[in-house]
Amino acid sequence: MESQFETKDRGLRGVPVANTSICLIKGELGKLFYRGYDIQDLATRSTFEEVSYLLLFDKMPSNKELEEFTAILASKRKLPNTVLDHMKRLPQQTSSMDVLICIIAMLAGYDPGLRDDSKEINSQRAAGLVAKTATIVATWGRIREGLPIIEPRVDLSHAANFLYMLSGEEPDPATARDFDICLILHAEHSFNASTFAARVVASSRAHIYAAVSAALGSLSGELHGGANTRVMESLLEIMEPKEAESWVKKKLDRGERIMGMGHAVYTTMDPRAEILRLMSERLAQRTEESRWFTLTQGIEKASRREFIQRKGRDLIPNVDLYSASIYYVMGIPPDLYTSIFAVSRIMGWCAHVLEEKFPNPPVKPMLYRPSSDYTGKFCGLVGCKYVPLEERQEGLNVYSSILNDGARS
Repeated sequence: MESQFETKDRGLRGVPVANTSICLIKGELGKLFYRGYDIQDLATRSTFEEVSYLLLFDKMPSNKELEEFTAILASKRKLPNTVLDHMKRLPQQTSSMDVLICIIAMLAGYDPGLRDDSKEINSQRAAGLVAKTATIVATWGRIREGLPIIEPRVDLSHAANFLYMLSGEEPDPATARDFDICLILHAEHSFNASTFAARVVASSRAHIYAAVSAALGSLSGELHGGANTRVMESLLEIMEPKEAESWVKKKLDRGERIMGMGHAVYTTMDPRAEILRLMSERLAQRTEESRWFTLTQGIEKASRREFIQRKGRDLIPNVDLYSASIYYVMGIPPDLYTSIFAVSRIMGWCAHVLEEKFPNPPVKPMLYRPSSDYTGKFCGLVGCKYVPLEERQEGLNVYSSILNDGARS
């Protein structure tokens, strides 16, 4: 049967599936809002802890509320010793995303009140997941390198503590603040693939650990969370800023994508990319390591110029283009970039899980159950004629060929 869907309809592109008060994207204006607040204001005037409170409770905190919430996050950073022991036994080549998926799911077993699915308890779980996700990533970064695990500190901000646990050195205030801004910028972005995955699982009334694990699984795919890692791989491949233009032309001549350029939602400048570009420039001046900013800027300019010439339209940078070299200058290994995305986006996922479970105003629970366009065999209303096993003709044994291929590899 022929599909009734056009390509533009696949993947629910542009199809509203639920109400939300968490995030608004105005792609044609290059604007992003968390709970009604412009990302420009939040990134320049708030902290990740304050933005987390906003996303979780739908209000900006008072001084006292922020102090209490910050203390709660810091108090929940430690992992159970048995979880740490399990992490030490994992193969060192395990990806950080697979470690996150594994450990977040394990944490459900350490929740004695798991059957309590109230909003208050789930808010507490969300705070614990935000705190522990950073610890998991930093701890795995140490374990896989054969380095001693560093205990979290309660006197550091969320951003500073992560960098401290990963490197073993307390970051300078400017670097900690830059990383804090990065976390704010990645904390939420409406119904992207991972957020939708979390909401689908939450709609079944599964617990928040299962929903977040599903989101992590979605983020681990290269079409979603791995773009900034691939941007850094490109920068390391080019190395010299003067080679950026020829590299871009060769990539486009081969019909390949320029990672970090273009976005499915924004038709003008991604506001997060604009903030990160300025940060990258500041970081280059502060560290006297200008190569990566200059090279990234060269890729942006060449890509936009070539796209206008070839396609007649602009190709704008997205959040991944400049975040790649920012993390690199901070000393973060590129293969941890996707899991650092999760360190931030965990907050958005939790907010969406709570919204799915406890909508405002309350509505009847509804399990996600989209329809599909069947394109398989159809033999009329009675179905295809069933032929008994002994009467079927021999054909290609697909299962056997799969086994043989596996044995040869």
